[in-house]
Amino acid sequence: MYASKLVTITSGKKEYVLDATRILYVQMKRNDAFIHMSDGELYDIRVTLRELREILGSGFLLAHRSCLVSARAIHDITDTINLINGEKLEYTVRRKRQLREELQVWRASFIEDRGQRNAPATPEDYRAHYASFDNMPFAFTDIEMVLDGQRQAVDWVFRYGNDALARLEKVPLDQLIGHSFGSIFPNMDSKWLRCYERAAFLGETLELIDYSPEIDTYLKVVCFPTFTGHCGCILFDIQNINYARSSPDADHALALYFGYEEATDRSSLSHVN
Repeated sequence: MYASKLVTITSGKKEYVLDATRILYVQMKRNDAFIHMSDGELYDIRVTLRELREILGSGFLLAHRSCLVSARAIHDITDTINLINGEKLEYTVRRKRQLREELQVWRASFIEDRGQRNAPATPEDYRAHYASFDNMPFAFTDIEMVLDGQRQAVDWVFRYGNDALARLEKVPLDQLIGHSFGSIFPNMDSKWLRCYERAAFLGETLELIDYSPEIDTYLKVVCFPTFTGHCGCILFDIQNINYARSSPDADHALALYFGYEEATDRSSLSHVN
């Protein structure tokens, strides 16, 4: 399963314990490190860049003299460093080739590490592992990241799926398992792949609600890390979701869920239905 890496950064008399796998990038301003986490948290810690690099270890690339970026947070490098959460970072142009090479080295080690993890080896092993999901009323799948020759995430392969998944995807199960998204849905939208990449590389649990033109369905997808380089997904057709509202608290919870500003004032929630 996904493994975190806790590091301790001492600043004065205070200690910060952070999960290095959740760090996106670090911007330095003199000896102040502004550490950006995948969950949106921002830490301002007084520490030198040299000390920070020693603490974080390998897997962090020097974009320029005042910016470290996590290799696992990088989708690709073009004119900017494009992160898997959609952010873009500037870098020293003359370091482009070196940055790409360092990224490939990290991803090669990721592939090697993935091979040593105890993920199921065969379709039968996957089905045995996820047997409890076989008859669930919601769609569930375990998908594995596919990297190209440049060690870039370009596709995902269905390793397990239940019957509810086949019904939702409108594809027989035997035509899903062992096949890639790209081979089944040639016009697949990368918005889904980016979220799965974040789950696999950053260990995030994410929820995506969007339209899938591939199956002409509005979906709610909850994705989370499973094995190294894998992502688990629970999928719902949102037209089939019925919300139970039995009290003002339920309306308040629903408003919070959808991010309504009015959620802070319960008296203003009567319009939520």
